[in-house]
Amino acid sequence: MPETLILLEKPMIKLIEKYPIASLLLFVIVMLGFTIDAIPVSIMEARNFISAREMLTDDNWILTTMNGEARYEKPPLPTWITAFFGILFGMKSVLALRWPALLFLASIGISTYLISKKLELTKSHSLINGFIVLSSFYVIGITIEAPWDIYTHGFMLMALFQLFIMLNQQKTNILNSLLFLLFIAGSVLSKGPVSLYVLFLSFAIAYAIALKPKGNLLHFLKLLSLLIFGIVLGGWWYMHVRIADPETFAAIAAKETSNWSSYNVRPFYYYWSFFVQSGLWTIPALISLLYPYLKSRVSNLKAYRFSFFWTIIAVILLSIIPEKKSRYLMPVLIPLAINIGFYIEYVIREFKTLKDKRETFPVYFQFGLIGLIGILFWISEFFIGSFIFSDYAVRYVITSIVLISIGVFIFQYLKKKNIKTVFFLCIALMLSLGFFALPLANLNVQDDYKPISELQNIKIDLYHLDYIAPEMIYNYGDKIPSIKADKGYHIPIEKTFHLLTRTKQPDTIEVLSKLYKMEFINTYDLNRASKDSRAYNKRLVNQLYKLTLK
Repeated sequence: MPETLILLEKPMIKLIEKYPIASLLLFVIVMLGFTIDAIPVSIMEARNFISAREMLTDDNWILTTMNGEARYEKPPLPTWITAFFGILFGMKSVLALRWPALLFLASIGISTYLISKKLELTKSHSLINGFIVLSSFYVIGITIEAPWDIYTHGFMLMALFQLFIMLNQQKTNILNSLLFLLFIAGSVLSKGPVSLYVLFLSFAIAYAIALKPKGNLLHFLKLLSLLIFGIVLGGWWYMHVRIADPETFAAIAAKETSNWSSYNVRPFYYYWSFFVQSGLWTIPALISLLYPYLKSRVSNLKAYRFSFFWTIIAVILLSIIPEKKSRYLMPVLIPLAINIGFYIEYVIREFKTLKDKRETFPVYFQFGLIGLIGILFWISEFFIGSFIFSDYAVRYVITSIVLISIGVFIFQYLKKKNIKTVFFLCIALMLSLGFFALPLANLNVQDDYKPISELQNIKIDLYHLDYIAPEMIYNYGDKIPSIKADKGYHIPIEKTFHLLTRTKQPDTIEVLSKLYKMEFINTYDLNRASKDSRAYNKRLVNQLYKLTLK
């Protein structure tokens, strides 16, 4: 056996298992902490970054704004944290502004590990659960697509760990009570009651069914009091805004509430394919949900029943709400990771003795497919584009060598039926994709890509017409006031100014052309994908005009 394989199979895995919390943290930092800025800023991220920037420039820490206008749709805690990193590293560094979300991503892996330990699972099994949740597709994706979610669920998982301790000990000591209260408040102050409904309620029901909490009535009344205090503490911002700006708050609250029943309405069964969102672990996720099959094979039936019910109840609770989006499934992947861990632990423990092909085939298929992805990564040169003839050539070659090596090792250890090493090789593959391959996403940027940040060093009076994408405002680096057409026209006082428009308001353009000489300057396009791609978004395209009073 090659020396490299021996190093990976024995000392390296033992070292990872010896320092589980540090290993989970380092996994996230190495995988994404230096390369995640290769991914374009999303619309939700841009809103968060703009509000954070205006906290620093306009001192709007409580009555939060976006582009100078009130934005109370989301609570401010994640934005405060982002603004703090903006103070340290500057608001132009996308990498620095994403680090808080990455740290909360790591906290979810660590909390999953700690909760697994409280379920009386082994240290090795608990660590596997932590790595599964951190390598699940949508748990990673949510850090960018909807940054508030990773905060609210991160805080809630910390709170649930403290609750687990108090339920098991049947005591509400000062430290655990205080931490539980603060983490509940942090979750509410990150995205309202969302995580209370999806994670906390499903956790409480599953715990009652599977683990049957013990304790007297006074103990449960204390826990309920702590929960209420935490919600009240987290809700102070909502009350303050309602008093300070009641009209705007009421309008926003009415719109947000109506969305629950009238926006993105999907059928009840919309989330039934939720296990697919785990990405790398789709096949083990599906098998882990086959309760009749796995119940006699798991190492801890009571803990497995808990994770199973926690997962299913969370999905049911989400399915009841008419408004449905795929990103709302992210918290389900947390208990699902624990559920998957039971199947992975069973395979690690028993695979060498399994004879039934119905049990061995899914394992060979699952890990063989992952190994094949690593081996065939180099083919991306022919589909994505000319890495070898670009500035990314060295990175592409290194990435290909690393992934091919991991893929080959996966097949070698799969042949030896050493599933534990195969599992950690899959984790290494995920880490390598983030650290080595992710920057390659910057290579194929369409020719018309033109960021509006080019205008930052030019002193001009810039306005926009009715709508502009948040990504455009963030990229510009400052507020872009609106010439609103819904209440007459807010005509700038300047005799000469610049206007960004998507040319979707021809009547407004016609009115302005009677008052101003309009000179087309340039087109700004933040799309990196080609125009014939499904990823191309027309709202990220704006035309810049120079208007001079006639």
